[in-house]
Amino acid sequence: MSPEFVAFVNAVFVPVGLMLIMFSMGLTLALRDFGLVLTHPRMVIVGLGGQLIMLPILGLLIGALFGLSPELALGLFIISICPAGTTSNAITFVGRGNIALAVVLTALSSMVTVFSIPLLLSWAIPFFLAGGGAEVPALSVPGTMLQLLQITVAPIAVGMLVRRFAPNVADRMARWLRPTSLVVLIGVIALSVAVSLEMVLLNLAAAGPAIWTLNAAAIVAGVMLARALGADSRDSMTIGIEVGVQNATMAIFLTLTVLGSLPLAVTQNIYGVVMILNAFLLIRWFRRRLDRHEAVGHP
Repeated sequence: MSPEFVAFVNAVFVPVGLMLIMFSMGLTLALRDFGLVLTHPRMVIVGLGGQLIMLPILGLLIGALFGLSPELALGLFIISICPAGTTSNAITFVGRGNIALAVVLTALSSMVTVFSIPLLLSWAIPFFLAGGGAEVPALSVPGTMLQLLQITVAPIAVGMLVRRFAPNVADRMARWLRPTSLVVLIGVIALSVAVSLEMVLLNLAAAGPAIWTLNAAAIVAGVMLARALGADSRDSMTIGIEVGVQNATMAIFLTLTVLGSLPLAVTQNIYGVVMILNAFLLIRWFRRRLDRHEAVGHP
């Protein structure tokens, strides 16, 4: 890959792709949607707790359990501190889950992580890399917060404004952008893999089991937490997806664009594929349960 192409991917394609994804989510949101926090607070709290607290802890534990190298362990931690993405909303829709809950959890986690990600990264980078001989990327906490505000919260807000003042336009744009967001995710992962293909292949055997374990554990833990609070099958599936399907585009943005590190992007590239496969296995399992319930007259 030429240096010019790599620079284009890092500086243009990944950030613009992420902004497009967040804008498309804003097109589906209205302020009244956040009333779900008041009407179903337990489901929102367990979803956010699983995403923002449990998942980073799992990322740390699994990286240590599998004895990953500092770069791979940090890359795994970075994906674990990212919010859910619009891909999780699309998968929830396909699985006949609770779309309203999925969208609100994605939006709230995206807003919270604008502030949590830079703080966690400022701790994690020296923790994983200092003293290990690996290059330690520079990170500005205020600068990273500003970047994330510009790249996530601002596009969401613009999308919500379009929905508020031009709802018909927002509906048409959302129908077009919903599949486009998945295409962008696939494109970002594909280009990132192309840029770091040799590293991905060299580390696939070492990182693959840990990545699969993190994703599977996140999905199962999300479902179990929801079940423990008495959630029905649709809400349980939704929370499992929200906890297990991260915004891989944001993770790649953080590693390639903010930190400028190809080795750290290896885990995000693999995770982006694994999370989609595992999520579709989950909805296949839940769809069978839902179909059986509906066949005997239960919701």
